[in-house]
Amino acid sequence: MSKKALYIRHKAQPGKREEVKRIWEKYARAYIEDADGQIAYVYGFDDTDPDAIVAYQFYDGEAGKEDFVKQPWYPDYERETAALLAGPSEFRTITPQWIKGGAA
Repeated sequence: MSKKALYIRHKAQPGKREEVKRIWEKYARAYIEDADGQIAYVYGFDDTDPDAIVAYQFYDGEAGKEDFVKQPWYPDYERETAALLAGPSEFRTITPQWIKGGAA
């Protein structure tokens, strides 16, 4: 199975970034910690934009990404988060060519 990565950038409405994080923690954090397909996951705040959030997922094949959106809580997570975002999120799928400590 090939490894993949996903870069996501969310732009929260002004002053709503912490609320978006709380929703992510409420729904996604525990799932991600236990998900076998998620090799690494970084959820962080953009240091140059006070309203931006960046998530970077490194997963094993397409299943890691697809399983996330098939969780029973995902529609609620998406709806609650969308209400706090300033616009559509940016999604970029990445095919690693080199990975420190492992083969791509």
